[in-house]
Amino acid sequence: MSDALTLPAEMRERAGKGASRALRRDGRVPAVIYGGKEEPTTIHVEEKELVKLLMTGHFMNSIVEVTVDGKKTRTLPKDVALHPVTDRPVHVDFLRLAKGAKIDVNVPVVFTNEEESPGLKKGGVLNVVRHELELICEADKIPGEIEIDVTGLEVGDSVHISAVTLPEGSESAITDRDFTIATVVAPSALKRSGDEEGEEEEVDAGGVAATEQGPDADAEEEQEEKSE
Repeated sequence: MSDALTLPAEMRERAGKGASRALRRDGRVPAVIYGGKEEPTTIHVEEKELVKLLMTGHFMNSIVEVTVDGKKTRTLPKDVALHPVTDRPVHVDFLRLAKGAKIDVNVPVVFTNEEESPGLKKGGVLNVVRHELELICEADKIPGEIEIDVTGLEVGDSVHISAVTLPEGSESAITDRDFTIATVVAPSALKRSGDEEGEEEEVDAGGVAATEQGPDADAEEEQEEKSE
């Protein structure tokens, strides 16, 4: 799991669109902490600090400790609303994590040992069907990524979820099918090259037959008979 991130916050004294616009003008972002069988807590955070966490690339899959008046609350980011023009964050939803809770998260997939795949060494391409896996994880055991070893894969082979060993405390959120995560496929360039070679072979075969049975061959036979 990625290390827990920290984010200082302050309580929101006023609600409503006008109050939210005033906060944004001051470089703050309205937010809410909900869940855990407690009442929602309305807060606001500094935009610069929030953007810094967003730039880590794993904000949505990390536990964020939000500190309000010295009290830390373990949360998981559930939604970040962005301005449609500027892409600046305008609101954030945090899910309060209760002790022992299980949560639904999307965890990125990383493929290893590609140099040990015969199919890839022959020029095949790793076609990634799912770049993330939807997992049900214990709140304190969220994996930062899932590694998948492609050693031994040939062209035409696939990796299914049933072949992946998930970390302790994690299980696939999709249980009704053995879905595909990635396949090793032949590159389209090689396919086109093979098709063209096949066409050339057919043309050459036809050409030889026409030469052997064409008018020039008949004329040569007549000349030989006259000479005899």
